[in-house]
Amino acid sequence: MPHPAESLLVRALHGERGTRPPVWFMRQAGRSLPEYRELRVGTRMLDACLTPDLAAEITLQPVRRHGVDAAVFFSDIVIPLRLAGVAVEIEPGRGPVFADPVRTAADVARLTAIDPAEVAANAEPVREAVRLVAAELAPAGTPVIGFAGAPFTLAAYLVEGGPSKEHLRARAMMHADPAAWHALAGWLAEVSRTFLTAQTDAGASAVQLFDSWAGSLSVADYREYVAPHSRAALDGAVVPAIHFGVGTAHLLPDMTLSTPTPDAAGAAPGVSGRVGPGGVVSCVGVDWRTPLDAAAGILGPDVTLQGNIDPALLQAPWPVLEAHVRDVVARGRAARAHILNLGHGVPPETDPTVLTRIVGFVKELGE
Repeated sequence: MPHPAESLLVRALHGERGTRPPVWFMRQAGRSLPEYRELRVGTRMLDACLTPDLAAEITLQPVRRHGVDAAVFFSDIVIPLRLAGVAVEIEPGRGPVFADPVRTAADVARLTAIDPAEVAANAEPVREAVRLVAAELAPAGTPVIGFAGAPFTLAAYLVEGGPSKEHLRARAMMHADPAAWHALAGWLAEVSRTFLTAQTDAGASAVQLFDSWAGSLSVADYREYVAPHSRAALDGAVVPAIHFGVGTAHLLPDMTLSTPTPDAAGAAPGVSGRVGPGGVVSCVGVDWRTPLDAAAGILGPDVTLQGNIDPALLQAPWPVLEAHVRDVVARGRAARAHILNLGHGVPPETDPTVLTRIVGFVKELGE
């Protein structure tokens, strides 16, 4: 029987290049699939995430439909906060909204008084859902990818009270009250680590840390206020880790979460961006803005790359999209290994047959 550890995806995360790149899609589970929309009728988003059989079925739907090389666990980055007892809801068309934003040192103290162990204590629905998925996929050796939000992105939601474009309050807190910021981000790192551990203990073969809003940060702020906490979120991970952010071309050398070499520390990104030893991630996700061969030149030979089909081109005529996918695959050969994905999540209006066609096309390339 095949084993997930021998899958194309896990081998790529360890730097092994196969006859073709493994392929999966961020947000492949959910909103673009009619079977998902039918299944979700009458169930709120966060409730669906915490109903084991429902979350498992949603996770499996795109594997059955598209034939992707991995299942990404269906959940939401705010689920560990819900498990910790934080009042949060997903507002349709808006996103996560918090009843009590965290904006002062007193707010931070109130929140961080919650023991992150509460997440583990309440995470049995998550573990059960992952177990169900892993058992279903075991005969094919298809891996499950667990995930969590990175501390900065979670903090941005908490401080703003919901989604925002520039995360001004979160970025202001870093400088206005560094002690409160580090207390908040440190607590969130523990929360994310606990959530990832619940998934890997239940059978996830890899994890991805999403730092969706890290692109709003300067290199200096990222290094001082964010990277140590993202590193802590992945500390002790027993499976390979992918690190992804949007608009992070200027942060690529730091996305490995290693300590930059002396010549890279003061250099402009892309001038001397090689990273030193000690990186805790196996793979860096690249959004659609940066060609993969350029990213490989910045990151060097010890990092697998993931990405980076432009989600907008999912709406293009097939010849245009096919040429784009060919180009992404070709540029990905510059890295030690490449996992084909989008440069961000699947847009909700995507025709799912297009995703299936991409998977089939990539598999043909391997033949």
